[in-house]
Amino acid sequence: MQSESPGVPPVDRRRPGHVGRKFWAVVVALVLAVPAFAAYVELTSVHPGGAATLTVYTYSSFLGGNCGSPLFDAVFGAFGRAHGVHVQVLCPGGTLVSTLEAEANAPVADVVIGLDELTAPQADQLGLLVPYVSPGLAHVSPGLVNEISPDHVVTPYESGYLAIDYNTSFASATGGAVAHSAFPQFVQNLSWARGLMIEDPTTDITGEEFLAWQIAFYEYVLHESWTGFWKAVDSSVQIAPDWSTAFGAFTSPGAAPSTVVSYLSDPAYAAFTNSSGAFNATVSSWNGSEYGWRTIYGAGIVHGSQHLALDQELIDWLLSGSVQELLPTSEWEIPANATVPLPSAYSAMPNTTVVQPLNDFATPNATAAALTGLNGWLNTWQRLANQ
Repeated sequence: MQSESPGVPPVDRRRPGHVGRKFWAVVVALVLAVPAFAAYVELTSVHPGGAATLTVYTYSSFLGGNCGSPLFDAVFGAFGRAHGVHVQVLCPGGTLVSTLEAEANAPVADVVIGLDELTAPQADQLGLLVPYVSPGLAHVSPGLVNEISPDHVVTPYESGYLAIDYNTSFASATGGAVAHSAFPQFVQNLSWARGLMIEDPTTDITGEEFLAWQIAFYEYVLHESWTGFWKAVDSSVQIAPDWSTAFGAFTSPGAAPSTVVSYLSDPAYAAFTNSSGAFNATVSSWNGSEYGWRTIYGAGIVHGSQHLALDQELIDWLLSGSVQELLPTSEWEIPANATVPLPSAYSAMPNTTVVQPLNDFATPNATAAALTGLNGWLNTWQRLANQ
């Protein structure tokens, strides 16, 4: 099928933590190596004698930059000035969990920002974090807390939903059916599957979260084996190594995928960049209900930090309105603090309040554990893909 270009500006943004990465196959290699850092930035206007240094690990695209967004000063600089502390922000070249694990016996970081609903349980199980219940959680949905870290070792600061983005020509070709579809429609009509681009779940966090979404929908909504979907569509779907590649292909001129695994806030991004209506997004519609996989990002205090009071203050600061209001148009996620209003562009995003998070059907630890192991979801998916 020849699809039209969605006609949005070239993609130069990344999703939180959604850089291409190898997962479990290389974790051992990563933790045995000395961690490398992609970049770092130091922020404070006060350098009093003997001032404490607070070290923060995060992902390079945090706040829309490259480990150095202009917004860093409003977050880390302002915090440093208010507390008379030297803030050092580091962006590990590997995954956040693997870096923390490699340094477990001699931790460098005090706070880590960017663990998600799949990696937070890993860090928790490895004993890399210490619990903290922030007063700011009074304005955060208990569901977010339970879906990322019920024992409070990670504090959620933003969330969103995965989605299937579709362009206008595909919406027209399906008579609008794609807007209220679910995975079975891609099985029943392989022309839909041939136009779908997904991210490889073994190399990209977006692909891994999509796998969790698909599995949870089949297991808990349809009550069927999740492997049936892949057996039917695997030879048809297009697979990209990471989200940036997939979304870039979807928004490129000329022939492009009709649909792509991405995020429910994408129509808000299109509206914000004056391309409103170029494409839309949907979760899983079934029997009059909407089901989706909620992506959640959080911050935690590293076990062994010598600055617990400052660490806690930084977690509180991340949940404050001053920081939370920066997230919708830099992270393209919804602030965890429910009192913070969304920009007008978010009126283009489908209504998230009617979406039932599929994350609620299993504990974070159970989901994270099911992904790995010799018979884990990722290895099973690989075997199906190789067939």
